[in-house]
Amino acid sequence: MKHIVRSSIKTAAAAVLCGILMGCASAGVKNPSGVPVTEMKADERGFVAGTGIESQDLVTVTDKMARDILGIEQIARAQGSPRVYLFPVENNTRFPINKDLFLDRIRAQLNEKARGKVRFLARSASADGTPQKIMQALERERDLKETGAVTSNAGQPAAQFSGADYLLTGKLGNLTTRTSGGVSDYVLYTFQLVDVRTSEIVWEGSAEIKKQGLEDAAYR
Repeated sequence: MKHIVRSSIKTAAAAVLCGILMGCASAGVKNPSGVPVTEMKADERGFVAGTGIESQDLVTVTDKMARDILGIEQIARAQGSPRVYLFPVENNTRFPINKDLFLDRIRAQLNEKARGKVRFLARSASADGTPQKIMQALERERDLKETGAVTSNAGQPAAQFSGADYLLTGKLGNLTTRTSGGVSDYVLYTFQLVDVRTSEIVWEGSAEIKKQGLEDAAYR
């Protein structure tokens, strides 16, 4: 009888220990009550959404602008490859977004699909000073080549930096309506390609998006 009791106690203790070990092993690995991460395409509207500027808006707008720029006569029929200087986008909306993403994606789309029809200068302006740092590095490299400290490609003398033919910039505008029933946001996206010699606007494109929702969202 004592043997049976002892055996039952050992079995119960082993079961408890096994449960504890399994619980420890799975801790932090699975959270049944949590929400799993969902991978989506950048142009898809997800379940976490607001009435402001989101990834699908950025993709839609920049795709349209890149297509339009490639189609204008100054680019499509240009002799050689026009050089473009990027000037910071002006954000006049209530959303504190990274506005440089717009020009970054337009530039990337054109570099990928234009096949050399247009070139961008590395000294393009931005608010964080990064292009200025790039320009300083380029100037230092040119000076090293001119003094003979380093050699140029194929023995060629150091060249002067290229000048821009066009300036590309944009502006984001916003109109918000808020009532007890919800919030509505209208955003107007406008971009311009300006001839740096004449200051003429050779191309201008726009897109507009309006959204309504019951609750506002936080944007960073």
